[in-house]
Amino acid sequence: MFENLEKIIQRFEEINEELTKPEVVSNQEKLIKLTKERSELEEIVKTYKKYKQIKNNIEENKEIIYSKIDTELVELAKHELEELEPELERIEEQLKILLLPKDPDDSKNCIVEIRAGTGGEEAALFAADLFRMYTRYAENKGWKVDLIDVNDTGIGGMKEVIFMLQGEEAYGNMKYESGVHRVQRVPKTESSGRIHTSAASVVVLPEAEEVEVDINPNDLRIDIFRSGGAGGQNVNKVETAVRITHIPTGIVVQCQDERSQIQNRIKAMKVLRARLYDLQMEKKNKEMVEQRRTMVKKGDRSDKIRTYNFPQNRVTDHRIGLTLYNLQDILDGNLDELIEKLKLADRSEKLKKSFQTS
Repeated sequence: MFENLEKIIQRFEEINEELTKPEVVSNQEKLIKLTKERSELEEIVKTYKKYKQIKNNIEENKEIIYSKIDTELVELAKHELEELEPELERIEEQLKILLLPKDPDDSKNCIVEIRAGTGGEEAALFAADLFRMYTRYAENKGWKVDLIDVNDTGIGGMKEVIFMLQGEEAYGNMKYESGVHRVQRVPKTESSGRIHTSAASVVVLPEAEEVEVDINPNDLRIDIFRSGGAGGQNVNKVETAVRITHIPTGIVVQCQDERSQIQNRIKAMKVLRARLYDLQMEKKNKEMVEQRRTMVKKGDRSDKIRTYNFPQNRVTDHRIGLTLYNLQDILDGNLDELIEKLKLADRSEKLKKSFQTS
């Protein structure tokens, strides 16, 4: 491990040197590539430097203890050693986690699909709450939100909404949201004040490039129709909405958000590619089905992953047994703490698996 870390430090320094060269600064493609690589290595380098500093401090304190020259200084060194040794172990574990291979999909944009589940209109209202939560989270991250398709209820709810998030590590952060989300609250329509339980499902797919998924045009059936909103609102007089059916798999996607048929077709194809890529990856990783069920990895879409309990201001993530009492904060898009803990659990699980197979 430490041999690898020394190589990473060396590479990091090489990149820093490269970034000062005028020929690199003027070459946009190379500059972006090197800047990205530097960014990926930076956390490992900082953590390893911290590890080395603490290790040096431990050695210095041990020398003071063994010297027995100054009693007061020896006691101070012993006390400091008690704090430094557990910290060194913690940072060593952190380094192991940071050195785990990254999911190549993490850096991609992602497509998010939210569907109202059990609970009728209340489930549709909850689906709309989740959509708002993710768009707020995207704003906090500086990502672009691109709406693809929406089927609303006309009174603030959403039966289904599909959108793309474009930005740095969008899929890497959002992939932990795949699964069934459950809400417990008193619906606006409930006059007796009784708490209802409703659900909505979330599917997060990495955006797939054309080179990653080979789609035969002869396998597609494309239908064009007029788009329209709930209650006959926002109806287009021109047929711009697009529905694409992938005949071999039976997958159907549609887009009616744009006024242009071409733009709707482009968006619909992005969703289709993402779904086919996900299907492709699922088949490839069939032996990892049990691992996927933990939900921390990829997201098993049949299990409940999180409960939002309004009366107790509580959000519980059932995969890692985490409970937070800041429900409104989370619904306002402040998901960083939750997602970071899921990432840590994911990495720890992968680390455990790597030791079992090594």
